[in-house]
Amino acid sequence: MPLQRLLTSAALVGAAFAQSPHETGVQKGGELFDKSCTACHGSKAAGGRAPNLTSGDWKHGGADDAISRNITAGIAGTQMPAFPMPVEDAKAIVTYLRSLANSKPEETVTGDPEAGASLFFGSAKCSNCHMFQGRGGRLGPDLTAIGSERKLPELRKSIEDPSASLRRGYRTIEVATNNGRTIKGVQKNEDTFSLQMMDTGEHIHLLSKTNLKEVKQTHQSLMPKVPLEEKPLIDLLAFLKKGKAAPGEWKPAADFNITSARIKNAADEPQNWLTYWGDLNGRHYSKLTQVATSNVAKLQSAWSYQFGASNIETVPIVADGMMFVTGPQSNMAALDARTGRKIWDYTRRLPAVHNYCTVMTNRGVAILGDRVYLATLDAHLVALDAKTGAVIWDVEVEDYKKGFSITHAPLVVDNKVFVGVTAGECALSGWVDGFDATTGKKLWRTHSVAQPGDPNRATWAGDSAKYGGAPTWMTGTYDAATDTLFWTTGNPGADYEGTQRAGDNLYSCSVLALDPNTGRMKWYFQYTPHDVHDWDANETPVLIDAMVKGQMRKLLIMANRNAFYYAIDRVTGEFVSGKAFAKQTWAKGLDARGHPIVIPGTDPTPEGNYVCPDALGAANFAAPSFSEKTGLFYVAVRETCATYTSEVKKPDPGQPFTGGGQREDEKQGEQGFIRALDPATGDVKWSTPIQVGSHAAGVLATAGNVVFAASKEGNFMALDAVSGKMLWSYYTGAQMRASPMAYAVDGKQYIAIANDSSLLTFTLP
Repeated sequence: MPLQRLLTSAALVGAAFAQSPHETGVQKGGELFDKSCTACHGSKAAGGRAPNLTSGDWKHGGADDAISRNITAGIAGTQMPAFPMPVEDAKAIVTYLRSLANSKPEETVTGDPEAGASLFFGSAKCSNCHMFQGRGGRLGPDLTAIGSERKLPELRKSIEDPSASLRRGYRTIEVATNNGRTIKGVQKNEDTFSLQMMDTGEHIHLLSKTNLKEVKQTHQSLMPKVPLEEKPLIDLLAFLKKGKAAPGEWKPAADFNITSARIKNAADEPQNWLTYWGDLNGRHYSKLTQVATSNVAKLQSAWSYQFGASNIETVPIVADGMMFVTGPQSNMAALDARTGRKIWDYTRRLPAVHNYCTVMTNRGVAILGDRVYLATLDAHLVALDAKTGAVIWDVEVEDYKKGFSITHAPLVVDNKVFVGVTAGECALSGWVDGFDATTGKKLWRTHSVAQPGDPNRATWAGDSAKYGGAPTWMTGTYDAATDTLFWTTGNPGADYEGTQRAGDNLYSCSVLALDPNTGRMKWYFQYTPHDVHDWDANETPVLIDAMVKGQMRKLLIMANRNAFYYAIDRVTGEFVSGKAFAKQTWAKGLDARGHPIVIPGTDPTPEGNYVCPDALGAANFAAPSFSEKTGLFYVAVRETCATYTSEVKKPDPGQPFTGGGQREDEKQGEQGFIRALDPATGDVKWSTPIQVGSHAAGVLATAGNVVFAASKEGNFMALDAVSGKMLWSYYTGAQMRASPMAYAVDGKQYIAIANDSSLLTFTLP
């Protein structure tokens, strides 16, 4: 090689190796910025339709972490969308922007965080308006994460001149009502027709503008200017950047306190919907009568709320005029239940949960006191302030990287929160956990697969119990009279291949009766021993009292996925009655103990076996409903069949472990029915066909003698609860995977249900 060429090559190689990581980050960030950001922010971030990013003045947080989050998650209430890129790419863009702005390095925190905490919660009175790590007031923004969002100069400026930049959701207003009242506080949301605000006493006001004379933006922070000397100011800044707050005493707000007594007596306030099922008994029934068979045909759309996502399965909670809904990414929002306008929202910064064994959805929240409880896809349980969405505490239930996630609404009883997990198709085993509602401390765990030392461990051949499944992914119910928590379990693993796990496989496909204080199992009932069709038992365990053969019995009733209806004595676990409520070909019936009389040759095989119903079942997690008025049990039913195949597969925890699959019979299809059953016997009293049945869209019976139901293709319907006659229908425009509910505000009844992407509400004219 010629000397000149050799020297040139060496120089190029040296230059490549000489490039610093910072220079590499700037180059990569510049390329990413040009690709994704210049259309709005202009060339070299100098500004365009969106702000100039070279000035170093960041309205929505100037710290690196805050800018990175704003890139990947977007900024609510602005035109800044989310860019779902790897965090490393977002950080590279931040590095590029810093180079353009010639930003100075972050100042070193020199103050005393403990002294700053004393100021924050003491003489400086910051906590009168601001929350920090779950402690403090609500009038100002939650400052828990402010240290990672703002640089020290930005924090200093906010303290010294609090009115300079008021955050969205906390802008100050003064309202004059038509009756001469003046309300001062902060604006949560506002549109042409309504206003949602919090007054200086932290009361939420959901106002119609027809009742208002004037709405005035004051632009003056409610935060007083506190003259601090340099040393105390530096200490306060140090606390905001890296301090910790000692837990405070929980005193629910006087004007918003959903007590345990109210939840246990939810039926006494039908204007609210205080649990996932409407009550602790799982009846999914409303005592509201305004919408009745005589006028339901006049039902019309009231408002809708768009989630900005699909696969919506939420059932709202409504409490004292506020509605709480969840989206599929463990995010949630509080809405004005009259209008659907957002009061606050919570966005979960999820890790890459989709890379693990999970289902990307969420079905709802629980409420207690002035807190709402959200279980997440990354297997956490979070307590949020009901008025603001501020995080009170956030605890890990389990490591999501193992393959666990939580998709259901928690259940609250007394001062305890209960959750289960997904685990059925992942070579994992499920459980039910109880947590202290005040602190988030875990109180107990009850496994849904028999553990070593339990005689029922013998119902699993070999070591198959280690990978037993029995997921606990559906919200339970509670009987106050016997102080018993009822929680259901799902399929054993592998789903379709049972030769490696000979036995009944306890406690899969069962309902567990638990002591809510300790988790101790009082009794269990297994619906499908040795399930090989993925039928689960994660259906609603509904609690009713009914006359059976001349005797009043305390029953737990269920329309099971395996196509059989069951009535069980909820005190003892004794089988009372049962029979098929839908087409099935796998059992001759139920014996005297409620065990299925399995037809030989119906197990899956490598070649395939044809069985009815299919794996989604004759019923599923779609809510059934028991009417106190008619005494009937209403169920959304599917009549389907499938060819089931099996294969032996070695379990690998956290990885798919189904051991086969099913192929639906397309000629049979997914014909649906809404059926009314006699809860004492399971006899079908009436059956109304619908075009396509849904395993996820449930039913709601009301005291107006109306049954609301939905079909898979998106039709929302009202039927006569006595006869099953179709009375009204509305096409929502999208598939439906949620169950309807009812509530009332200001004496007006609403019916709400979610379709694939939105929440829809209906009312009378």
